[in-house]
Amino acid sequence: MHVIAFPVCSAAVIRAIPFKKSLVPTPNSSTNVHHPKVLRYSATDAETELEDKKYELLRVIQDTQRGLVTTADQRSSIEEALVSVEAFDAGEAIDLGELDGTWRLQYTSAPDVLILFESASRLPFFQVGQVFQKFECQDESNGGVVRNIVKWSIPSLLEEQEGATLLVSAKFSVVSSRNIYLQFEEIALNKINISEELQALIAPAILPRSFISLQILQFIRAFKAEFPVRNPGRNSVGGLYYLSYLDRYMLLGRAVGGGGVFVFTRAQAIVL
Repeated sequence: MHVIAFPVCSAAVIRAIPFKKSLVPTPNSSTNVHHPKVLRYSATDAETELEDKKYELLRVIQDTQRGLVTTADQRSSIEEALVSVEAFDAGEAIDLGELDGTWRLQYTSAPDVLILFESASRLPFFQVGQVFQKFECQDESNGGVVRNIVKWSIPSLLEEQEGATLLVSAKFSVVSSRNIYLQFEEIALNKINISEELQALIAPAILPRSFISLQILQFIRAFKAEFPVRNPGRNSVGGLYYLSYLDRYMLLGRAVGGGGVFVFTRAQAIVL
């Protein structure tokens, strides 16, 4: 599974951010020489252009159901919008302090993620809610931990959209200015929240809750299954991931080797 977060996108997702690119000075018209006291900068124009490009990217992915439903024309427009935003961050080294935190997936073309959305669209007993990517690399210089978080549910048995959590954990290391290498370590299933209907079946509200029924409910809530991720050679499964754009509010990535593109926006912190 590649690194992998999506409600309807809107302009509210985009907020003004400090422009961090190199500013282009304009020569002094009278002397035709550059001087620190007379330079004029195009920071405002460049920042506005960047915000427009980011808004356009969110607009073109808005009706794709996070990438599940796209036409050839839409995919072409999305790629064009992606490249336009990526151009503003080209060549800059990864800022791990900025990367740290929780990101919500807005769009992807990765087949191993889209299959989850496709399954949910076809199977009435399976729901996929929000998908997140959480980086833990604050104060680190060369890597950290990334966790792919998928909220899912089985209607009538679990709570809507967030009945359970699928967690894929990996360590990552910075291998170049824009590339990180991931070593997947574990898949876990936890945070099971059963529906009110199922709770009532286990421990009916009209009857005193017995010790056994309460123990069952406690066991379900605390349940966690963990599975190591290994290939037949017993080595950790890994992959290369290119961070093509990063600022405080947007993260774009490409799984190297044709694994798909990803569009994330900053989300509230998730406690695991």
